[in-house]
Amino acid sequence: MINREDMLELTRRMTPARTSFTRIAGCYVDADGDFDGSFNINFLKLSASEKTKNLAIAKTIPFAETNTKLKKYEIQPENQKTGSMWQLLMALRDCELKNDALMDTLYDIIMENIRITTPYAIYVFHDNYDIPAKATDKERLGESEEMFPYLICAICPLVGEYEPGSPTSGFLFPAFTDRSGDLNHINIYGITEKKREELGRLISL
Repeated sequence: MINREDMLELTRRMTPARTSFTRIAGCYVDADGDFDGSFNINFLKLSASEKTKNLAIAKTIPFAETNTKLKKYEIQPENQKTGSMWQLLMALRDCELKNDALMDTLYDIIMENIRITTPYAIYVFHDNYDIPAKATDKERLGESEEMFPYLICAICPLVGEYEPGSPTSGFLFPAFTDRSGDLNHINIYGITEKKREELGRLISL
C-alpha cells in the first residue's frame, strides 16, 4: 500500500520556487505510433511558465488517488536482471537522464508496448530530493536524512501541436516508501485499471 503522506511530501515541493528537479526529457509520437521528435534539457533553464506547466504534468502522478489510480507494484528479483526494464530505469536515474541513447531505448520500449491510437507525448523528469530528518512528533529537524533520486514518467495525449494534456498513465521509480527510496517497487499511475496493468507488464520486461 502507498502512504498518502509520502506522496504529499513529494508533491508539496513541486512548485517553481521549491522544486529540485534537475532535468526533463521527452519525445512525441504521432497517430501512427511513429517517433516524431524529442528533447532533453536542464529543468532550471525552462522559463517560469514552462516550469509551472511541466511541474503540473509531473505532479499528476504522485498526487493521484493513492491505492486507486496510483498503485504500488513489486519488481520481482528475476525482473531485475541484466537487460531488464528495471536495469534501464536504474541507469536513467543514475545518469540523471543525460544519456540520449538510454532515453531512446526507453521511448522505443514504451512505444512498442503501450497501445495509444492518437498522438501522445512521453515526458520523463529527474529529481534529487534531499529528505529532511524528522523527530518522532514529525517535526522537521532540518538536517538531511537521505538523498532520494527518482524518475517520474508521464504519458500524455497531445491536445495541440506538441502540447501535452493531462497524463493518462505514468510511474514514479523507485517507489517512495516510508520516506525512503524503495528499489524493489514502483508506483504506477493510470486513469483506468487497464492502463495500470499495461504499464505493470512493461515494467516486468
